[in-house]
Amino acid sequence: MVAAATRPPDPRRRALLRGRLHTPHPLRPPWALDERAFVDACTGCGACVAACPERVLVIGEGRLPVFDPGLGECTFCTDCASACEARAFRSVTDIAWALQARVAETCLTLHGIVCSSCRDGCGESAIHFPVTSRVPTPVVAADRCTGCGACVAGCPSAAISLRPVTSEDAAHV
Repeated sequence: MVAAATRPPDPRRRALLRGRLHTPHPLRPPWALDERAFVDACTGCGACVAACPERVLVIGEGRLPVFDPGLGECTFCTDCASACEARAFRSVTDIAWALQARVAETCLTLHGIVCSSCRDGCGESAIHFPVTSRVPTPVVAADRCTGCGACVAGCPSAAISLRPVTSEDAAHV
């Protein structure tokens, strides 16, 4: 009998079978190939996860690596890409990824509670609070946000998330 392939199951197929046709792609490590190419190239070995000094990469569905900004920030050290023998990453001289912080309706400031933990965590000064006569709310400067996730873990109401930058977002920079 021929042994089954050790290739991880394709998460797109599982999503289809579960009726989730339009689920957003998981956040992949920096410099990962586009989702389809990454899923095809990644062997699920976990070398990139083991190499991450910040421990923000975890094994996700299908044994594929996922960036979890709730665990901390990505410092763009390139160790994950260097550890990959499967060629599932682009050149580290390219832009790491096109992610940007987003503020949800659960933000404490939108409910009149003073908070600035997202700004305090952001080393790029991409989040600011415009002066106003009310409790100021955070504004993300798209041209400064690297998508590192430093703002996510510190948010007490889990109102900050990272989302891929769309062409519409890029037009407003």
